[in-house]
Amino acid sequence: MPASTALSVLPFDAWGLGLSRPLVVAGPCSAEDEQQVMDAALALKADGRTQVFRAGLWKPRTRPGSFEGAGDAGLAWLQRVKRETGLLTITEVATPQHVEACLAAGIDLLWIGARTTPNPFSVQAIADALNGVDIPVLVKNPINPDLHLWTGALERLHRAGLRRLAAVHRGFSWFERTPYRNSPMWEFPIRLKAAHPELELLCDPSHIAGSTERIASVAQQALDLGFSGLMMEVHPDPSLARSDADQQLTPAAFGEVLDGLIFRLAAPTAGMSDRLEELRDLIDQLDEEIAQKLGTRMDIAERIGDHKRTHNVAILQPERWERIMNRQLRLAAHLGLSEAFVREFMDAIHRESIQRQTGDSAEQVLVGSPSISSKNA
Repeated sequence: MPASTALSVLPFDAWGLGLSRPLVVAGPCSAEDEQQVMDAALALKADGRTQVFRAGLWKPRTRPGSFEGAGDAGLAWLQRVKRETGLLTITEVATPQHVEACLAAGIDLLWIGARTTPNPFSVQAIADALNGVDIPVLVKNPINPDLHLWTGALERLHRAGLRRLAAVHRGFSWFERTPYRNSPMWEFPIRLKAAHPELELLCDPSHIAGSTERIASVAQQALDLGFSGLMMEVHPDPSLARSDADQQLTPAAFGEVLDGLIFRLAAPTAGMSDRLEELRDLIDQLDEEIAQKLGTRMDIAERIGDHKRTHNVAILQPERWERIMNRQLRLAAHLGLSEAFVREFMDAIHRESIQRQTGDSAEQVLVGSPSISSKNA
């Protein structure tokens, strides 16, 4: 697999649009008619905290017959929003024709949606249409949890010369039932940010939550994780919305959500740096101790493997591993550690131990092992 391309991208305050963290992008899921668009935009302008007005003009729907957006007609509505409110405008593009129409209409920013991101052909076509064009583009994660597709979409746009790029986390479709419309799977945006620290990262709590009741908690979690801002759906009357009615806030509810959020600093201030460094030093020391202990454990695992081979005993002993796991889960409960974390951590140790003892792929050895395939191991 090719190595990830370094992204030389700009922070919001270097985009030349007057943007700053935390960036708030808000507006209706779909631009339905001119009055609806203007009512939403005027309410958001009055609130004063939205910097970019969003509205979908072309809506990729699962089945034909659903409202698929106002299309090109809505471009004039977004132009009026900018003219009368001063808000910047953004809409979703999925084809080169969408791109060309938006550029001709003077739309300020574009976003690539979760249904387009996983299609390299579509992303490349958009990148080709934007080659040589200096416009900011936000890239939503693909519907399914695939970090390579998300990164690849950003890389294609970057290769087309775009430097004002940002990512939008809107959650993932997943086979397990969760309280969310789209599972947050926070580890994916965290890994993306770790690989590309300079990349601005927004959260779309509307699509993650799927209902207005959970939007505030999702938004706060994103801010606690250091996200650069929020992209939220706001409709003047969600009961009349032609798409995603359950997850769109009224302007009043939107204001209440923002009022209740705690916006974190992007970096520590000078006054807290000394104490923070002390705590980080402790973390570094503990990490070194953990690594040393893990190394010692693996050395012992190899010796156990040698002893088993000498006495013609099978490497994999499920009953023994079940006792270890149960003991660690009891200890985890006492220490306040989550069961899911301990299972994942101990399973990783188990895989490495088996690989050390056999020299084979741990995944091959552990197929069907209770420690991997059963939650009751």
